[in-house]
Amino acid sequence: MKVTVVGAGGNVGATTAFALAERDFVKEIIMVDIEIKQGDKTFYPSKGRGLDQWQSAPIQNFDTHLKGSVSYEETAGSDVCVITAGVPRKPGMSRDDLLSINGDIVKSVTEELVKYSPDTIIIVVSNPLDVMTYVAHAASNLDKKKVMGMAGILDTARYRAFLAEELDVSPKDIQAMILGGHGDTMVPLPRYTTISGIPVTHFIDDEKLNAIIERTKTGGGEIVGLMGTSAWYAPGTATAQMVEAIMLDQNRIFPCAAYCDGEFGIQDLFIGVPVKLGKGGIKEIVEIELNEEETKLLRASENAVRSTLDDYKKLVNS
Repeated sequence: MKVTVVGAGGNVGATTAFALAERDFVKEIIMVDIEIKQGDKTFYPSKGRGLDQWQSAPIQNFDTHLKGSVSYEETAGSDVCVITAGVPRKPGMSRDDLLSINGDIVKSVTEELVKYSPDTIIIVVSNPLDVMTYVAHAASNLDKKKVMGMAGILDTARYRAFLAEELDVSPKDIQAMILGGHGDTMVPLPRYTTISGIPVTHFIDDEKLNAIIERTKTGGGEIVGLMGTSAWYAPGTATAQMVEAIMLDQNRIFPCAAYCDGEFGIQDLFIGVPVKLGKGGIKEIVEIELNEEETKLLRASENAVRSTLDDYKKLVNS
């Protein structure tokens, strides 16, 4: 079993690789990133991270071999490829700038990956996630079941963590589902939130629950505000969980950015929906029943994602 992580010189990619290695079911992880020149010196972040992580194997007791690289040739034969490459939005950078830059990066990375691993499965983590997943799918020419985005697992994990803290219960016992785009328009579903099978509304009043939902929607921004940069532990481990479900054929039900072709009334769009993940990628999209208010919120999220996608299409066609 072989996995490639692109952007592994950065925090999210490096965390994804290490979380996978600790699970100890992958034979080899190739950590790809660009070299960095500073004056007369050249640094290789992915090679350094890979070597550092591999040297922890005797301590952490895993056999997975991690190797950093700047060459896509070494990714050949990867079962799953994870794309975390891209730039964060910086001061003075418009949303169009971010779309254009990261769109170009994800497109070129995807083309390189499928060149050497034509049967691979691609998981996109780069932002804006739903649109970048669309870009990767278009560039790869892979079946829609083989390209997906990581967002819902991260958003759901934040939601569950906040609930566990508020209610003083184990996060292990909380089950939840979040739909929609990755961002402020995500759609948490309290009706589908349970604690050991008991509806969450048994434990918490509407005011506190709504406050947690709103905190979940801005969970990424909260961390940026605290650290001055985006999160990496939760995104990285969420991505590793997806890879594990696919490669071990676990048939896990997760919210992921998947290509909708009529499901939930959504056409030609990658957006967060419940899927069954296992061998081959997305085995099916699970269409759960939504009430009127939930459907309304999902439509608003769909419109927001589609608007961003339309902006990207205008940029590349201009």
